[in-house]
Amino acid sequence: MKGIRIYIEGGGEGKRQKGTLRTGFQVFLKPLRDAARAQRLNLDVVMCGGRQTAYRDYLIALRHHTDSLNVLLVDAEGPVADSPWRHLAAGDGWDDPGVGDDCCHLMVQMVEAWLIADPDALEQYYGQGFRRSALPSLQDVEAIPKQDLLRALERAAEHTSKQSYRKIQDCSALLARVSVAKVRHRAAHCERLFDTLERMLRDSDDSR
Repeated sequence: MKGIRIYIEGGGEGKRQKGTLRTGFQVFLKPLRDAARAQRLNLDVVMCGGRQTAYRDYLIALRHHTDSLNVLLVDAEGPVADSPWRHLAAGDGWDDPGVGDDCCHLMVQMVEAWLIADPDALEQYYGQGFRRSALPSLQDVEAIPKQDLLRALERAAEHTSKQSYRKIQDCSALLARVSVAKVRHRAAHCERLFDTLERMLRDSDDSR
């Protein structure tokens, strides 16, 4: 295996916007990047824009990057009660292209749940006027409906100098600030992503 390529939903259609969000994900996934680098492997983050484009790009990657472990990471868009590929088959009509669930991961119910998992980081980022009380108090951030996540971030930020939550710019900046440990503790599918890729990297090392 040459390395890991993670195809992620998000970043809009512009190259600059994708680059901005890619930076945030690269920082958030740094523990996995460091683990890969220790084995002289690459871990590349590929921002794909819309979710349909992410699935299309992922299928293309399976054909063209056969020397890498290709992983798909998309928003769940709702609660998850099944395996990742079954969830996506039911909601988006996407079939497992034969890679299995280890190569498919979900941000439940969307990436903003990862941000809300660390209120300290949000408060430090937004500064004066940030209303921490507007954030949902549920320990399990994956149980927060997606519309409530965005509404909570907007309400919490409206009286700060930034005045709102900007989907790409603020998401990227916050992904670079939130505690990975806190997110893993409060978001089971984020924990699954790290656990699975850490295991696959160990297995790759053992097979050499």
